[in-house]
Amino acid sequence: MAPRKFTPSPKSTLPFKTGNREKRQKLHIIRKKALDNTRRDERFQRRREEDKDPSLREERLRRNIPLTLERKRVWDDVDADTGDGLGVSVDIERLKRQKLEEEKQLEVDEHRSSQDEAVEASGSDNDRDSMIDSASDSNDPSMIPRKPLPRHKSSTERATSPTQSTTSTNLDLTPSALAVRFPTLFSTPPAAPKTLITTSLNSTLHVEGQLLTTLFPNSVYIPRSAHRHSHKYSVREIASFATNRAYTALLVLKEDQKKPTGLTFVHLPDGPTFHFSISNWVEGKKLPGHGRPTDHHPELILNNFRTPLGLLTAHLFRTVFPPQPDFEGRQVVTLHNQRDYIFLRRHRYIFREKRQTEKSVIGADGKEVKGVEGIRAGLQELGPRFTMKLRRIDKGIQRASGQEWEWKGGMEKQRTKFQL
Repeated sequence: MAPRKFTPSPKSTLPFKTGNREKRQKLHIIRKKALDNTRRDERFQRRREEDKDPSLREERLRRNIPLTLERKRVWDDVDADTGDGLGVSVDIERLKRQKLEEEKQLEVDEHRSSQDEAVEASGSDNDRDSMIDSASDSNDPSMIPRKPLPRHKSSTERATSPTQSTTSTNLDLTPSALAVRFPTLFSTPPAAPKTLITTSLNSTLHVEGQLLTTLFPNSVYIPRSAHRHSHKYSVREIASFATNRAYTALLVLKEDQKKPTGLTFVHLPDGPTFHFSISNWVEGKKLPGHGRPTDHHPELILNNFRTPLGLLTAHLFRTVFPPQPDFEGRQVVTLHNQRDYIFLRRHRYIFREKRQTEKSVIGADGKEVKGVEGIRAGLQELGPRFTMKLRRIDKGIQRASGQEWEWKGGMEKQRTKFQL
């Protein structure tokens, strides 16, 4: 026997409460079941209609975009010339595209003005000839008004794209003023990295320091002595020591309650110094189905660094990884920026045949990528994984941290404005 379908009475939809507790509970259950049945019928009816007309499903999915912070992201309204722009939240790629469009439009206007001047010069000689020329010009396809250039989406509309947060960073769009301000970070070609890794004073993170040597190629871990009679070397003294031995970067791992809480990047020989906070540290052996890393140089993926400060941070990470990876190792390190949090992951990949239950590879335009219909990439995480957030950039290498800084976080109180 089919279950009886509950239908809400007129009183059940009214916002009132009866004095009897049992009747109030029954009324609530009846109303809830009736509403659930109504929503279920609407859902099945919508599915039947979308099966008949797939365009309805596409339209519904296009409109049902979740309202996230990335969709609400706002940018600073600045001109094309922003200088180094460390404290400015502006999309460098959008400014570059806007500048190219303005130059193209200026060329079109100059071409039209030159044609108008030529027509006026020929018209001053003879009125009849000018009438003939004007008639011929009207039939000339070059004089037909061109259609306006397509309107590009604003920064807020572009952020609504589901693939915008996974856009690879274009390091060629670095502002020239930023390259002049930090010439050692933007040297081409970049020098071969050689990294010295150490910890804060009296630290116990020796295992985590050794793990970082497997993450950053050509790196060495030297623990800072905790002996009571030993000399407490400062970061400036360690940087001088590392510079004399041809190191290109110094990493200082900080701890709190025997857990990693910070990571300081010192670009040698003269700075700058980047201070990051660390959260959600997970070792590779604690990851389910993890693999063992090898000594091959990994590939580097930098995602969604769009502002001048983001490009500066991306160039910093580029200097601690070799420019030429070992492809036979099939290892890749991903630094993904989202809402100013940098997620670091390391994987080993393998190309295999696509299973029947798996979907095809979808490109940035939302369509299937041609030529790889039967190929999928399998990933195995190697670890460690953690999340970083940029807190401050200091000038050079200072005796005490925070004396003079290039950029300092926490000064922007608007949640919808991001710095990277």
